[in-house]
Amino acid sequence: MWISQDWKDYTILDTSDGEKLETWGPYTLVRPDPQVIWKSEKKHPLWKRADAYYTRSHAGGGRWSDNKLPPSWQITYKDLTFQIKPMGFKHTGLFPEQATNWDWFRSLIRTAARPIKVLNLFAYTGGATVAAAKEGASVCHVDASRGMVAAAKENAALSGLSSAPIRYIVDDCQKFIEREIRRGNRYDGIIIDPPSYGRGPTGEVWKIEECIDAFVALTSEVLSDTPLFYLFNSYTTGLSASTMKYIADLRITKKFGGKSEAEEIGLPVKASGGVLPCGCSVRVTFD
Repeated sequence: MWISQDWKDYTILDTSDGEKLETWGPYTLVRPDPQVIWKSEKKHPLWKRADAYYTRSHAGGGRWSDNKLPPSWQITYKDLTFQIKPMGFKHTGLFPEQATNWDWFRSLIRTAARPIKVLNLFAYTGGATVAAAKEGASVCHVDASRGMVAAAKENAALSGLSSAPIRYIVDDCQKFIEREIRRGNRYDGIIIDPPSYGRGPTGEVWKIEECIDAFVALTSEVLSDTPLFYLFNSYTTGLSASTMKYIADLRITKKFGGKSEAEEIGLPVKASGGVLPCGCSVRVTFD
């Protein structure tokens, strides 16, 4: 497992009965987590006096309750700064478990000894975008949500990257890739973090199990002749690391060479000393 264990502003204090108790900087949150299927005694006192609780509704969705949080605040990871904001569907605007992947591709970019172009697809609020740009890469950030792209610009500014070579695109990722193929644009690093389910701007349905193989194949068309890395993330329970690796090998390494590795990613839990699984990633590096 690849573990994001270098956080100082984020901690999972405890987990039990479908929930996790977390600190995000000075604030404590309780949020649901489908991986927490165990029931252990909730001994930590902050379970009962967290700054906010997100509760799922039996009718779908959910809401924040007992909310004593400000509208937003900031946390840092190494030399990166991010704005945290409680949003719908339990989100906070950042996935801390991805830090292990940021560290991985930052090292590759840092030691590449050449200009690197990175494409970040389904890029959300730009955690990976900011991490790549911090190492001097030029980044194309693509997400279908205008609000998420605006948040990514804020995160870049907080990390001192307002003038960095980041291109922000509000678009359907597949349509964007198809246009990039026609334009002949190529990238040395590609990051994809697709949702389990979604709808395109004209009603197209995205189901990751049905669409991901063709999508990875499509993205291979915009890899450069001298690629540096390919990163494929998934939070879909039914999509195993082995399945993701098989697709990456079939669509990427078979075509470009290189080596793929697939693992769960996770975050340490302070109370138990264990690790909470938080999805899977495939990393491809090239000779």
